[in-house]
Amino acid sequence: MIFEKTIQNIKRIRDVIRIMGKYGFEDVVANTSLTKLIPKNKRLSWQRYDRPVLEYSRWERIRMCFEELGATFVKLAQVLSDRPDILPEPLIKEFQKLQSQVKPFEYEKAIEIIESETGRRVEDIFETIDETPIGSASIGQVYKAKLRSGEDVVVKVQRPGVKELVDTDLRILTEVAKRGEAYFEKHGITNILDIVNTFRKTMEKEMDYNHEARSIEQFRIYYKKNKDFYVPKAYKNHTTEKVMVIEYAEGCKITNIKQLKEWKIAPDKLAERGMHIYLSQIFEHGFFHADPHPGNIIIKKSGVICLIDFGMVGKLVKRDKYAIAGIFIGMAQQNAEKMANNLRKLSYKNEITDPRIFENDVNEIIEDFASLDVSEGSMADLIPRLQKLVYDYKMQLPGSIFLILRALAILEGIGKQVSPSMNIYDHLKPYGVSILKEQYSVENITDEIFHRMTQMNSFIRSFPYEVNEILKNVREGKLKIEVEDWETKKLTKKIDLAANRLVLAFLISSLIIGSAIIMMANLDPNDEIPGLSMIGFILAIILSIPLIIAGIKKDKD
Repeated sequence: MIFEKTIQNIKRIRDVIRIMGKYGFEDVVANTSLTKLIPKNKRLSWQRYDRPVLEYSRWERIRMCFEELGATFVKLAQVLSDRPDILPEPLIKEFQKLQSQVKPFEYEKAIEIIESETGRRVEDIFETIDETPIGSASIGQVYKAKLRSGEDVVVKVQRPGVKELVDTDLRILTEVAKRGEAYFEKHGITNILDIVNTFRKTMEKEMDYNHEARSIEQFRIYYKKNKDFYVPKAYKNHTTEKVMVIEYAEGCKITNIKQLKEWKIAPDKLAERGMHIYLSQIFEHGFFHADPHPGNIIIKKSGVICLIDFGMVGKLVKRDKYAIAGIFIGMAQQNAEKMANNLRKLSYKNEITDPRIFENDVNEIIEDFASLDVSEGSMADLIPRLQKLVYDYKMQLPGSIFLILRALAILEGIGKQVSPSMNIYDHLKPYGVSILKEQYSVENITDEIFHRMTQMNSFIRSFPYEVNEILKNVREGKLKIEVEDWETKKLTKKIDLAANRLVLAFLISSLIIGSAIIMMANLDPNDEIPGLSMIGFILAIILSIPLIIAGIKKDKD
């Protein structure tokens, strides 16, 4: 099994490197230890097509490279397109162009997967199932069907072989991240290993449809009493890791204004209800649908709003929820200090050396956007400015924050089509105020005081024991203080290397001199070189090879 995985890794690594070379990224390989993974006779055989690769920008070539590498890399690019704290803006714009729509796989293969996963014949589960999929993506595709019990449903089937490909790609991504960490940092992509590890967790969830089924169930619990909003149920008895059966949502897209008017549904009222439902997900439950594009918002003939496709959801902890509310309130009140403070609260780490300069940059954004309404593209234009601010100050924020910003931009776009007069800030203000009231409510403050007292009690109880342990170690001479200095380590390594080379040079010199002395001791010039001298000269030549190679490499560097 391990041997098979190793073979898969090697084959896939060669594919990855070939495609990287094709789009002009030989330097990523050549300037890292990845070069060791390519046979020497193939290092210069990478080919390009279409047109000279340098006619494209570096960011375009990265996007094309990810696109050709397949499902895992397309998904990674789509996830990273919401992370301005990690990637530069030009690369984010390129990644946002990627689509996961791909050529559908065969109907027969889908049936085979359904029967293998459920352990039942398709005829025993479904009365009918359409042969043509209604959607096909990089991970799976969707069919419309009818259960034996009579309900209309959709069936999601995972693409054959995609799990194995994703597993292999994740192993390769981890290896590439380890070997190329310095290269990526040099080009502005920081914390590459953290990115890959976070992405691994995301993909592991997406590759198991049981996770999506649980998300659906959670939303149904939150909104079971809401008559304006409905979440189609997942049939858990027919759901497995690779197959999911969901209730079919009959209706039209929220942007189908003509149909809405025929059904006598007022688009402006619908837009208001939709915004209220979405903001309640963020600010009331802290659990929200992260991809509310028009295709995922279905309107029933009765006017009820349905959300579908819960493969991507976001979660917010209380602390982040309060900070986000503070940001939007600061924006609405044109209070740069409040907005800047809450942005800092959200960040795990940042490079804000002067809070006043940061506050001035925030104030520029407020002055440009606070007074605009949705018809002027306020949110769509605001987000790139916020992203630039985050990137410039190297702020590391929770990934859910960018999912929210992206979702709000999508909803604003829908608002433009459905209700051009709607102002998104008018809907954000009451939620922001409500959250701040919750934050400073008696109940919340009491909980916070109790939490702090519990922490203090724990500290007071453990502190004497810990101090006693430290003093005991001091008395017994067991106290150790470890200090890691990476620069010193690097210097020590270089000194060791230089010393080794010096010793080797002395050894070579000694061999040459000794062999020459033995040879010259033979006074008869017609005699051949003594065997002992010959051996000494040969050993000197062999030992010289590493020094020559090291010298050539240093000249190239």
